[in-house]
Amino acid sequence: MAVLADSDTRWKWGALTARRLTSGDGPSAPRARTGGFLLRGRATPTPRQLAEVGDVGIDADRVREVTAVEFLHAVRDEEYDVVVLALVGGAVQAMLHGIAALRLPVRPVLVTGYVGVVYEKLTDGLLLRHGADVVLANSRHDAERFRAVYEGVGADASAVTEAALPFLGGDPYRPEPGRDTLVFAAQPSVPGNRADRTYLLRRLVEHARLHPGREVLLKLRSKPGEHTTHIEEHPYQRLAERVPGGLPPNFRLVYGHMGEVLDRTDLLVTVSSTAALEALHRRIPTAVLTDLGVREALGNHHFTGSGLLTSFDHLDAGARPRPDPAWLAGQGVAADGGYATAYDTARARVTALLARGRLPGPAPYYTPATAPGYLPGILARHHLDPDGRPLPGVTAPREAGRVRTAVREAVRDAARGAYRHGVQRVAPVVRRMGEL
Repeated sequence: MAVLADSDTRWKWGALTARRLTSGDGPSAPRARTGGFLLRGRATPTPRQLAEVGDVGIDADRVREVTAVEFLHAVRDEEYDVVVLALVGGAVQAMLHGIAALRLPVRPVLVTGYVGVVYEKLTDGLLLRHGADVVLANSRHDAERFRAVYEGVGADASAVTEAALPFLGGDPYRPEPGRDTLVFAAQPSVPGNRADRTYLLRRLVEHARLHPGREVLLKLRSKPGEHTTHIEEHPYQRLAERVPGGLPPNFRLVYGHMGEVLDRTDLLVTVSSTAALEALHRRIPTAVLTDLGVREALGNHHFTGSGLLTSFDHLDAGARPRPDPAWLAGQGVAADGGYATAYDTARARVTALLARGRLPGPAPYYTPATAPGYLPGILARHHLDPDGRPLPGVTAPREAGRVRTAVREAVRDAARGAYRHGVQRVAPVVRRMGEL
């Protein structure tokens, strides 16, 4: 198997999906050796971010950073049986067309899906993933929505396969005497503006001061300068430096593997992070904030009907929301213990496709005939022509020595640093000047 990812969260999803697809018992559970690839780009994870993801079954020293064309060469040369595309929709579409253009005598089974809650660009993202052999849905709710989109545009919906988030797990919640820990799961781009993020930080700090016996942890996804799936223009670390009076002693900023943080969590609070589903799976009390409204732009509209929506005012007063059992049943969190079988259908589908041997070429919904004004631009971003072939002059040469490799890595790192500085430092200043 091969896993290709373009950010830290998608790496976590892709690598653990590969593990879930090969970890079952019986004939429907193939055994595999898995190789990892990181698609070179603005969100390519750093070694620290890879280490923080935790054990995903692939050693970090076996992970290669590649361009789209380099990965296509690897697929051509290394004869993978299964490829997991843990990418943004446009990159998935590029890989589907690129692999189709290879015209391999025996091509790999192609698997893709979503990292977490799908709350925006549902139709766009799904159609960009159409053409994969398996499009994983993280819940029954998602599977129904995915099929409705494909069928609504006349596309084949047979690839949609219900499963679950691959990173759910951990021991069920058990309160410990003397421990009282609230964890706020931060998100890089929700909310996106400085005022809203400052508001959330202020309310967290005020909550900590109001409850001096409670440990309040702000769980961060990345350090300043690092990127995740989404761009973070206003890191909480920077905002925390400007908190009037400083941070109270029972308030801390923390990093690390989310599962390990949840091990000591008594109340998980978020705007719309997938961490809420991880907490619910473990029966940890969970709250989804309404302070900034219940809006599609925030993603918390996904939790309508969950029983989890509440505000800081209520949390300050001691409220703890209780999830609605019917809502939970449709979300794939499997708090009832059914998670062990969540990937059985996906394993069986992959096994059946492998047994067929020669598969027809991928047939995405978007083609030069159906989307001539959209598809070529998507493919060109990955240096492919409208037919999925590498553009003239684009090759995937082998490295010509250690010195050349070191120089290329240094230039790449400098370019990433400049981009991140522009996003987090220069762009906000330019916007403020434009508002004057």
